[in-house]
Amino acid sequence: MACTMNLPLLKITTSDEEGCAYLSEKIHKLTTAIEDPSGLSFSTAECIDAYTLVFDLCTKRGPYEEVSRPVYDHYKKLLEEYIELIVFPSLKKEDGVLFLREFVRRQVNYNVMVKWLLHIFEYIDRHFVPRNKLPSLKEVASTLFCDKVFDEFKCKAKDVVITLISQEREGEQIDHGLIKQVLTIFLEVGGVNNMKPYEDDFEAHLLENITPYYSKKASNHIYIDSCPKYMLMAEECLKGEKSRASHYLHLSSIEKLLEKIQHELLLVNVNQLLEKQQSGLHVMLQDGKVEHLERMFNIFSTITEGLDPVAMLFEKHVTKVGMALVKEVENATSDEQGFIRKVIKLNDKYTGYVKNCFMDHALLAKALKQAFEIFCNKSIAGISMPELLATSCDNILKKGGGYENIGDGDMEEMLEKVVMLLTYVNQKDLFAEFYRKNLASRLLFDGRAGDDREMFILSKLKQQWGSEFTFKMEGMVADSRLARESQKNFENYLVENLPGKSQISMKATILTRAFWPTYKPSDLHIPAEMRNSIEVFTNFYESKNHRKLTWIFSLGTCKMVGRFRSKAIRLRVTTSQAIALLLFNTSDRLSYQDIKSHLNLTDEDVTRLLHSLSCAKYKILNKEPNTMTISSTDIFSFNAMFTSRMRKIEIPLPLVEEKKEVSEDVNKDRRYTIDASLVRIMKSQKTLDYQQLVMECEELLNRRFKPDLRAIKKRIETLIELEFLARDADDPKTIVYVS
Repeated sequence: MACTMNLPLLKITTSDEEGCAYLSEKIHKLTTAIEDPSGLSFSTAECIDAYTLVFDLCTKRGPYEEVSRPVYDHYKKLLEEYIELIVFPSLKKEDGVLFLREFVRRQVNYNVMVKWLLHIFEYIDRHFVPRNKLPSLKEVASTLFCDKVFDEFKCKAKDVVITLISQEREGEQIDHGLIKQVLTIFLEVGGVNNMKPYEDDFEAHLLENITPYYSKKASNHIYIDSCPKYMLMAEECLKGEKSRASHYLHLSSIEKLLEKIQHELLLVNVNQLLEKQQSGLHVMLQDGKVEHLERMFNIFSTITEGLDPVAMLFEKHVTKVGMALVKEVENATSDEQGFIRKVIKLNDKYTGYVKNCFMDHALLAKALKQAFEIFCNKSIAGISMPELLATSCDNILKKGGGYENIGDGDMEEMLEKVVMLLTYVNQKDLFAEFYRKNLASRLLFDGRAGDDREMFILSKLKQQWGSEFTFKMEGMVADSRLARESQKNFENYLVENLPGKSQISMKATILTRAFWPTYKPSDLHIPAEMRNSIEVFTNFYESKNHRKLTWIFSLGTCKMVGRFRSKAIRLRVTTSQAIALLLFNTSDRLSYQDIKSHLNLTDEDVTRLLHSLSCAKYKILNKEPNTMTISSTDIFSFNAMFTSRMRKIEIPLPLVEEKKEVSEDVNKDRRYTIDASLVRIMKSQKTLDYQQLVMECEELLNRRFKPDLRAIKKRIETLIELEFLARDADDPKTIVYVS
């Protein structure tokens, strides 16, 4: 706007009255040109004339210090008068948006004024100021504007700007550029890298102003809206505020503003929001509301520690669903293998949420893992999870397990999912032992679906827990492969060395003792025809190897023919069952004690054997008295009247409870594993604090099983007694490795 006011003549008092008058005239003309650009102009030539005059005043009119000091002081006085006579009156008469525009205009004009004056008084700035270590002319100008103009009008400017921002929040249109210019003044008055005026005089008040607004908005919506609708409202508020603020606020203010809004809309009401009964996180997870879950994650992931309550409720929900599956089995509404299938399905579902909705965030992944670890380490109807998983693998891999007709890809996917569940189980070594028992059964009784499938799951186990975990299992599969080659060589040996001689067809599997589960040897009496075949194989094997063979007859099977009155039936039985049945080729009736004497077995083994032949599904023997239990006074005879619709039948022995035996083997192996871990740690560390040794050992063992700290401490004492370790003579709490 044009200025029609009569500007006062700014005076400079020196001894050269003519020069001072001329300088005052030039500065008056400069001021007039700045305030009314459409009128007089101030040229570069006039600026040079004014500079020359200042130069003359400082160098030719007396002692340098005496004449330069008044010129320096009057530069400051000149700006003060400009502020008091021109800036103040124009700002005090305006309000609202007009005030902001005038505020910006005054700052621009002031900067133009300073720019010209710096050229005019440049000689002072280059020589007098540095020599006397005084503030530069630019610093003097900035300080004057800050102290006199900014401090006087900053509150008024702040209030108008915040009012305009509030109006825009309610949907009104405002001048973004004007607000940007005003806030730039707040930033510039602090100088380079000093945002204190902006932060203290504007930003703090803005953040304080929005708190009641969004607090009230949250209160109005939290009780009415569903959780997804409330989050949509919060998302729109955040996006809108960010979009508006990006036009005029400093970047650091935008971040603080959004944090304030997030706190009021989300953090204050987070539990009430996420735990809404009809629409909270539990319902979204249960109903698979993927879009809502993604929005929830996107909103809370931008908040510091915002995902903590989400992860806590997520873990709580998954745990609740998993424990419900456990109770189904305990209440007999679901079987154990059905439980495994449901847990796999559950893991697929919530792992999908973590990957697709929660972007594989570590905190949510950890919450899922912790939830599964809770119910995956529970006993399911008296059966441990390691045993259930081993049985599940056995059903997938063995013939007759119900999975023979599925493709390799589907089977590998199922095995991968079982291995995934194993990552949640603490006692992985217990799984390994049960798996070895089942693997032995598949390999020895030709019950496996194929070597490729066996090796696939072993590769997955090895990938997860290392070669030490699968070393024995891989050795068992290798033994089985070598046994097939050995059998071919044995058959060639029979043709070359015993042509024409009648032999019982026999297949022998050579087992490496270190790989296979521990089997109890027996002194079973072998009939002559069987003994001859065993001797032939022994001679064959010892001619090529120098190892001693120990025969495990409890693992053997026989195929024999039972000639009953109705028809001949092929029987598949164990070695001890076959020998017992052969006794009836020469005797019509045999007592319990007779059979025990002929077989040379324990009462427990004889009872199981005779029960399978006389009391089970296939009653090959008659028993007197005809009861369902075996007694030492019972009499047995061949049941010639037995018949079956099938021409081939398999007669299994009653199962022996192996859990106790497996647990004992695992506990024994754990002692060795703890010892090895302790020695390995101490061998590398040489000396270590007692508690530190316990902690490092626990951490090392956690990949295989969750160790009992008392067991670790007990093994440390044992190793000290065995002189593998020792206590430090000066500090009993320090353990020393004995080399």
